[in-house]
This record gives sequence, C-alpha cells and structure tokens, in this order.
Amino acid sequence: MKIDILTLFPEMFTIFDHSIIGRAKENKILDINTLNIRDYTLNKHKKVDDYPYGGGAGMLMAPQPIVSSIQKAREDNKGKVIFLGPRGKTFNQEIANELSKEEELIILCGHYEGIDERVYKYIDLEYSMGDFVLTGGEMAAIPFIDSICRLIPGVLAKDESFQDESFYNGLLEYPQYTRPPVFEGDEVPEVLISGHHEKIRLWRKKQSLLITKAKRPDLFEKYELSKEDKKILYNFKK
Repeated sequence: MKIDILTLFPEMFTIFDHSIIGRAKENKILDINTLNIRDYTLNKHKKVDDYPYGGGAGMLMAPQPIVSSIQKAREDNKGKVIFLGPRGKTFNQEIANELSKEEELIILCGHYEGIDERVYKYIDLEYSMGDFVLTGGEMAAIPFIDSICRLIPGVLAKDESFQDESFYNGLLEYPQYTRPPVFEGDEVPEVLISGHHEKIRLWRKKQSLLITKAKRPDLFEKYELSKEDKKILYNFKK
C-alpha cells in the first residue's frame, strides 16, 4: 500500500520507521511518504494559515496550500483523500478492515482551528477518532494509519496476530497469561495448560463473550451470536 501524508509536521511520522511498520516499509510492503503542506504555499513568508472571516478565536488553514499539496500527491497517488476531522464518521475496526484493502491513500492532517470550507470538495472521506480534541491532525493520523497498515497481508508475522485481537471479530479479546504459572498466588487457568486445543478455544470464546457483555455492552448488542455462542452463554447460566 502507498500512503501519502499531507502535514505541517512531517518529522512526527518518523515513528513509522520503527518496529512492525518500519519492517514492512523495508520489505516494500508499505510505502509511507510525507508532503509538507508548507512547501506548497504561494505566500512568500511560507504562511499556511490566516484569520477566519467573521471573526473568532484562532487561525484557519488556508485553502491554497492544502489544495496544491493534494494536487501534488495525486500526481503519483490515485487513492482516496481522507481528512481526519470532527464531521466524519467515527473510525472503528470495520472501517480499518475496509481501508486496508485499498492500494493507495492520501491522508490530510488538519491544524489550528480547522480547514477552509472550500477544501472539502477535494476530500473523498472524513473520519473522526472520537469526540475529543487533539492539538493537530498528526496525533490522529498515527493510530489511524497504524490500525490500517497492520491488517495488510505480510505486515504482521502471522494472520493470527490480529484475528483474535479486540474488535477484529466484534468482541473484546479473551484474557491471556504467560509464565510463571503462579504469580502472587494467582494461578493460570488450568484449561490453558491442559494441551486440549478445543477446550482452550471454547474457554477463550466464552471469556470474550462474557467480557464484552460486561465491559462493552454496546459492542455486545451489535454482535451477531452464532449457535455456538448461544450454547456457550446458555451453559454459563446453568
């Protein structure tokens, strides 16, 4: 996948040169680039913002530098232009799954009090990371991009690395344990050291169902129970 990030702070994205994403870049699975919006302004002082018409607090990102940087990115990237802003649909795992199938994406990071309204006609999709305020779009873009990239085949060592994770299948992940078998008096559940793979699978499924129901009832209500799920929950109540 090729991703171009339009930002005022390209240095913030050196985080993608490390760990799993960095390895995927080295292996040519991912191509993540940054374009500094400030490089495309026609203002001789390199300004990219101005006061909003009608007054109000703060500064607004001007349209020309943003549009010019989008046009530059589109010379080599035909993907959808995505803006991370408050009007967008709340981002979730389902959206990450869909976007991971794209071959190219362009991510626009906003700043200050937002972007000039006239930029929106150049934007294909808008997503919100939640109902809270960040100091800039870069802060939102990092988890947004990471959550998409880790779903691309070959980025993680094994597909199982994300298929059992929280939210991937609509449920929270089951509890996990490692050595030692006893820590401060707490023992690892016996089933996990039994070596019985089917019993382990059923135990993990039951735990995922119960934890999701207790901790995130909103997710549980959306989850479509299978016959096996219903049987597991029925046996738990008995």
